[in-house]
Amino acid sequence: MDHDFLFDVWHLFVRALKKTIRTPIVIISALALPVLFLVLFTQIFTQFGNLPGFPAGGYVQFAVAGVIIMNPLMDSGGAGEAVVDDINSGFLSKMLVTPANRTAIVLGRLLHDMVMVLLPVGITLVLAYALGATVITGAPGILLIFLTAAFFGLAMSGLTMAIGVRTKSSQAVAGLDLVIAFPLMFVSTALVPYEFLPHWAQAFSNVNPFSYVVNAVRVLMSTGFVWSTILAAYAVTAVFAAVTIGATLYQFRTVVK
Repeated sequence: MDHDFLFDVWHLFVRALKKTIRTPIVIISALALPVLFLVLFTQIFTQFGNLPGFPAGGYVQFAVAGVIIMNPLMDSGGAGEAVVDDINSGFLSKMLVTPANRTAIVLGRLLHDMVMVLLPVGITLVLAYALGATVITGAPGILLIFLTAAFFGLAMSGLTMAIGVRTKSSQAVAGLDLVIAFPLMFVSTALVPYEFLPHWAQAFSNVNPFSYVVNAVRVLMSTGFVWSTILAAYAVTAVFAAVTIGATLYQFRTVVK
């Protein structure tokens, strides 16, 4: 791979990281959301774990996987809002007249988002252990959980970046991000077992990438290395990422001047 390309990716990754560090509220919200989600959902729906047919281990053990993947889902809007800020400030226009590779401009930001996902996922796992959850696959499984969440975050950030480049509006990014995120999150296996979903929701869950990723994290926590489930999640996420990142790169060539 071209050395200049890697340098461009690294430089833009470091720039995005510095901007995040200079905005503490972004980090604080990233840490607060997993705590809020995990405590809120597990305490409200804890009695679900006593229903006949509910997976063994109780509701906390079941819901942690969903909360882990909520982190990249809910945090992905930052990528779209960041690219809008770069467009409106003129930074992106300046970058596009330099020799910097346009793909590197996108990947530098996406790499930042992948790294930033690791912090709330780690907080979620620590809190889940405190609430009684376990990861039966041990350290290798935990590493794979981090990687799975980061990969899904890459795909979601690509989506919000595409929206940001197209609309050039932070409000549009925030609004559309919620419109997309909430159906993905709630019409899935994140908080309710597949068998408990109504038929129409099961049909949607079957094509919902969020469900595939949650299921992969869940087997790593509660079942073991079920590679058919894990590889299915990576295949679906790879397709999702190819579409969203491809859309962003296309927008860069046709929309940003």
